[in-house]
Amino acid sequence: MDRESARQSLMRSRVLFWGATTIALVASDAAKAADLEPEVRLPPAVWNWSGGYIGGHVGGGYGRTSFSNPYGPSIYGDGVDTPVAFAGGQIGYNWQNNSWVFGVELDASRVVSDGTNTCLAASGFIVSANCKAGPNFFAAGTGRVGYAFGALGRTLAYLKAGVAWQNNRGDVVSNFEGGWPQEKTHFDYGQVGGIIGLGVEQALTPAWSVKVEYDYLHFGGPSVATASTTQFPPPAILPANTTSLSNNYHIAKLGLNYHFGAEAQAAQWSDAPLYAKPPVSVPPIPYAAGWSFEGGSRLWLSRGRFQWDHSAAKYGRPQNPSMLISRLTYHGLDGLSGELFGRLDSPWGLFLKSNIGIGRFDKGNENDEDWGLEYVLRYVNTISGQANGRFTYYTADVGYDFLRGTDYKIGGFLGWTYYGQSSDSIGCVQIANPFHSCLAPGDTRVIGSEDTQWNAPRIGLSAETMLTERWRLSADVAYLPWTDFKGRDYHLLRDMSTFTEQRGDGGGGVQVEGVLSYFITENISVGVGGRYWAMWTKRQGDSLCSSSGCIGQPRMFAKYSMERWGTFFQASYKFN
Repeated sequence: MDRESARQSLMRSRVLFWGATTIALVASDAAKAADLEPEVRLPPAVWNWSGGYIGGHVGGGYGRTSFSNPYGPSIYGDGVDTPVAFAGGQIGYNWQNNSWVFGVELDASRVVSDGTNTCLAASGFIVSANCKAGPNFFAAGTGRVGYAFGALGRTLAYLKAGVAWQNNRGDVVSNFEGGWPQEKTHFDYGQVGGIIGLGVEQALTPAWSVKVEYDYLHFGGPSVATASTTQFPPPAILPANTTSLSNNYHIAKLGLNYHFGAEAQAAQWSDAPLYAKPPVSVPPIPYAAGWSFEGGSRLWLSRGRFQWDHSAAKYGRPQNPSMLISRLTYHGLDGLSGELFGRLDSPWGLFLKSNIGIGRFDKGNENDEDWGLEYVLRYVNTISGQANGRFTYYTADVGYDFLRGTDYKIGGFLGWTYYGQSSDSIGCVQIANPFHSCLAPGDTRVIGSEDTQWNAPRIGLSAETMLTERWRLSADVAYLPWTDFKGRDYHLLRDMSTFTEQRGDGGGGVQVEGVLSYFITENISVGVGGRYWAMWTKRQGDSLCSSSGCIGQPRMFAKYSMERWGTFFQASYKFN
């Protein structure tokens, strides 16, 4: 074999190794061994995913419950946004044939969710309802098909589909009708639906693997009872009826699996270099054993939403807080923000991580709904544009990596988050009741503004793993067990300018984030990711104020919620 033939054979060997589809053995002629590259030795066996596993997961995401309207087509509403945070477990079994992996999996999750919105709003002359909905349990049985790739087949990309089940509960409450009696109906049911998803799972050790997964769940719903309501004109009581429900959820999941039979598989696992010198390929960029820091910047393209429900009941009174006098909903708040982020890792597995950002938006709408203002005004809904929007945010966490190796780290963390937002409302167009006028078309003066601040503790799980030599997958899931909200709403079209002091606490929230990044060099990386944040309150309320003081003590019941989600691009530098 001449030198050119040996060089081409070695090049083919490199290509085959990079594709992880086969492993070639380059033969050497004993008579010319001194003139050729060092002999290549066989690598460890390709990892096999076959066998059973059990594990746990955490996650969060966005859902929507839709209500049909028995009184006719709605002019607004009928879709309740339901942010979800969940935790649970899974059990499954895999069969591998060459690089293809087939499996079955059962999983179940306890869900925390909260959402309200206007429903049954067929006319400005009918008192519409406040609909509340949210799941408290998910379960699914799915089949999986995947493909193992990367170094020794330790990375598995897969698709899944199957049957899902949820338990959904909520209320349909007629809003404030002046002196008329209010009614409420409650629903609590289980429903079978479908699930499809995709994910990436990475084998970390012979026993442990980590996965990041996206799932879409859809459920048709039963017909549930609605409360009776009133109409004027002509004056009438509309009897109780039924509404049909349907549900859709987009959720992200971070999971950790333990694989049975790890002792038998351990013989196939090796961290030894695959080749003698010179190396055919370099190993994945390792995590430092000592101190390390990675920091960078992100550009986040996002959409926001804020909702304020103002109840007819007073705080501390045994009245129904779900019966509304008014609701303000800010939606379609498309913004762009820049942020800085960083993570410091210690030799002992302790880590600190944080981000801080600031953004702007000049898009979106505010819907201002009112019920029972006058006898002839059963329902009023005005829409305004948004301008001069700003938002700021940060997170700060301390954590510990309970699993870590040369190319992965998984840990839990505790921390804090802040989110602040302000904007002006411009213009005013009535879309529900012709007896209630607003500004003339084209009048875009500022009619009000909203300033909000959220604070909450975070508890969560963080994971990073090198999928290949240069590609890294990272994910964070944080649950917010309690929130604190402060806000101020200004009304500028009234004879005397007023503002509302807003307070809220309790509630909860979820923050989910995933990033796929590529290392251009050992220190410099670029990436793309997605993020979803949601927070809501359970208690407290609001007080109407002016230059002469505040009224409304005790405060009226009020509920607040926010969401912001979108895609970001990042660049970072790692110091080892």
